[in-house]
Amino acid sequence: MDWTRRRFLAAGAAAGTLALSGCLDATDGEDEDSRRLRLTLSEAPTPLRSGYVIDFEETERPRDGAAFEAALAGETYTTQHRTPFDSRPDDPAYARHEGTYYRLGSVVVNERAVTHPVVRLSAAADAEAAEAVAADTLSERDRAVVHVAHMAARARGNEGGAPWGLIQRGGYVVRDDAAAAESRLLGDDAPSHVAYRDRVYAVAVSRERFYEPVYRATVEPVAESPERMETVLRAQFVDARLSGDDLSRGARSLLRDAHEGYAESHPYSTAYRTVLTRLHARAYLDGDIERDAYVEDPGVGMVRYDGTYYDYRVRFVAR
Repeated sequence: MDWTRRRFLAAGAAAGTLALSGCLDATDGEDEDSRRLRLTLSEAPTPLRSGYVIDFEETERPRDGAAFEAALAGETYTTQHRTPFDSRPDDPAYARHEGTYYRLGSVVVNERAVTHPVVRLSAAADAEAAEAVAADTLSERDRAVVHVAHMAARARGNEGGAPWGLIQRGGYVVRDDAAAAESRLLGDDAPSHVAYRDRVYAVAVSRERFYEPVYRATVEPVAESPERMETVLRAQFVDARLSGDDLSRGARSLLRDAHEGYAESHPYSTAYRTVLTRLHARAYLDGDIERDAYVEDPGVGMVRYDGTYYDYRVRFVAR
């Protein structure tokens, strides 16, 4: 199972509105002659099963196999803070067992109050550089903590993007007790300063209260054959379907070019309007997308084109 792909898709779905807003902000105030509408296609797993059905022997989350076996046997298996199988309603995971495909999920069954250390960085004067420990001398896990805390520090009071899924409470929350016990950043001899990317930061650690949900793993049978599983996934994820036989030569050529990115300025060609309409991206053709209200990003989705799946994205770009 390609976990990176599932997380990428989830991020795209969860942040669709923000992503579209950001694209529009980048061209805000520009007239139609100074921007182009760009369509990009990228290959998605074909068949879809190869991207959404977990092989527990390959996953980097070994406990998922134990969670599946317990739930399948009707036993209780719980996790805290993180959902079993890394599965969510908008980003489900599936597994196959003895010919049957199961949807993997969870339900919240409790809450626990816990204390975790939070690592925060703040800019320090160059004069304090002598006290700083170089980040590249730390363990890989500690370097990751420093990296996230660095991005949090950089974002304070400044405009711009920050990975808020990783940044919590203005820093990095160390939730794993074993990792906390091994961390050089948290011990009695923890450094007061760290040097990272030509900057010197003061290190501050506080222990704070968190209220975390407890999840019980669930499994539900959804298909008895690979073909039916493919149908389930297609119904859930595919937004548009195209056939080369129903498209003009110009539209087919346009779709080939879209693998590298295809763009036109307004007014759009008939072929481009046809493709955008078939992709249900009418919001870019009708009305005023910069002022229209919408629930989901109309420029992001998945298309099945002559039996192959592609992720597509439509956005405005400057000339």
